[in-house]
Amino acid sequence: MTKDIVLTIPSSLAQEMKLPPDTIQEELMSELAVSLYHRRIITAAQACRLAGLERFQFEEILWKRQIPVHYSEEDLDKDIKYATGNL
Repeated sequence: MTKDIVLTIPSSLAQEMKLPPDTIQEELMSELAVSLYHRRIITAAQACRLAGLERFQFEEILWKRQIPVHYSEEDLDKDIKYATGNL
């Protein structure tokens, strides 16, 4: 079993971000999820979990950024395994 991964963003960088301070963590997790999904590293279900978003919220972000939803039969199998805890 793997450990949780903790990413450290220096506070000086976080303060320089053009984001409201109370949304930085949410924004960064969303950015990571979208990027990993776009690169086909994780499935949509995994991206939603990582970003803490409902499926329709995640797909709205993809639509706004003109990122196509990719969903193959293999993705369906992975999502079913993930949803049933059979990783």
